[in-house]
Amino acid sequence: MHARLHARLKLAGLEEHPLRERLNSEFHAHLPTPLASPLIVSHLVFKHEGLSAQAERDNLSRLCQSSVCQSIESSESHLMLDVGGFRLRWELHTEFSSYTFSRPLAVGEPFNPDSTALEAVLPSFLAAIPGQLMVATHVELRSTAELSPEAVIAGFPPSGHQMVAVQVGAGAAWVFTDFMFDNGFSHFLVLDASMTERQAGRAVQRLLEIETYRMMALLGLPVAKEVGRWLGGAEKELADLMDHIGQARSPEDERAVLASLAKLAAEVEHSVARTTFRFGAARAYHRLVMQRIEDLRELRIPGFPTLNEFMQRRLLPAMDTCAAMARRQDDLSGRVARNSQLLRTRVDIEIERQNHELLAQMNNRAKLQLRLQETVEGLSVVAITYYGSQLVHYLVKGGQHLLPGLAPEIATAVSIPVIALLALFGIKRMRKALVQDEATR
Repeated sequence: MHARLHARLKLAGLEEHPLRERLNSEFHAHLPTPLASPLIVSHLVFKHEGLSAQAERDNLSRLCQSSVCQSIESSESHLMLDVGGFRLRWELHTEFSSYTFSRPLAVGEPFNPDSTALEAVLPSFLAAIPGQLMVATHVELRSTAELSPEAVIAGFPPSGHQMVAVQVGAGAAWVFTDFMFDNGFSHFLVLDASMTERQAGRAVQRLLEIETYRMMALLGLPVAKEVGRWLGGAEKELADLMDHIGQARSPEDERAVLASLAKLAAEVEHSVARTTFRFGAARAYHRLVMQRIEDLRELRIPGFPTLNEFMQRRLLPAMDTCAAMARRQDDLSGRVARNSQLLRTRVDIEIERQNHELLAQMNNRAKLQLRLQETVEGLSVVAITYYGSQLVHYLVKGGQHLLPGLAPEIATAVSIPVIALLALFGIKRMRKALVQDEATR
């Protein structure tokens, strides 16, 4: 006692993570409930989309308003209630919520296939459960002293559905089921030979989880079939586009094919985004089914398939279909991306070739403009020389009274080559300065 108090005093001054208690409660939320035979269990699973846990808790609270309820366990995603005539275990999962009703049977009460644990549950409560019913199953737990396995096997019709019959827990119990629906419910019969109450609770919980995860895993099969039909047309469209790439004769043709490839790529990625979660969930649920079967430690009964064999024949092909469709989608996405890149490279090369031709044409134009500029510069020198010589002529003519011996015509003639050289030198120097200024930018 002193050691515990001392530990609490140590923790009193520490800052606690806000999720610590919640995570520890979640860790202990899915422990099996000890069960004693004879007992009947009814298990309902509702798939919820966009529904909050509060809506389910509100419905659970209405159950307790009309009945005397005793809370046995409670957490954010888990609740166990004792409602007098039955016990209810509610669990909230990512995609679904499960309601497990258990009701003890009287010792020696005769077997009644129509008897369920839901007889004592208010119909209004069941009708108000939010979501869509996905799984409904009954489990009847009996002792081999009440009902012998041999009597059950002898009662199987020779031409009925294929039955699964196995021993579980290394021979501690017998399990019988056909996974078929009868009045909307699948059925398990568990005969307890030497199980403890905790072993019985674990065995029943694993059977309920096998049935739940089996149905949840199968949700991927309709999606896989739908994707398979769409993939056939998409793969044919991609093959046709590849033929068009080989037949393209102009950049316009290539751009048209590239636009079609981009549209197909968008459709493929939309399909991948829409189905990735469903296919991933199917794989996860399938692994859980096989893990729960392994946990049962089943033993073969001659003449009957085991749970593992039954799932290998019935569930595994559906899961392989989902995996194959997921791989086909990924493969198609990769092929579209590679072909788009190939065509985009061709388009880029064609654009580069056109740019090279355009640059060559611009270079030719620049050369032509340079020649024209040089021609214009020569004419400019002539014009500057002409107008400069005229200015000299007027200046000399106007200043004859200062230099009476200088004839205007002679001065004009002498100034012409000087003016021409100065004009030519000035134009060349200006061009050189412009070139240097352009080079420094």
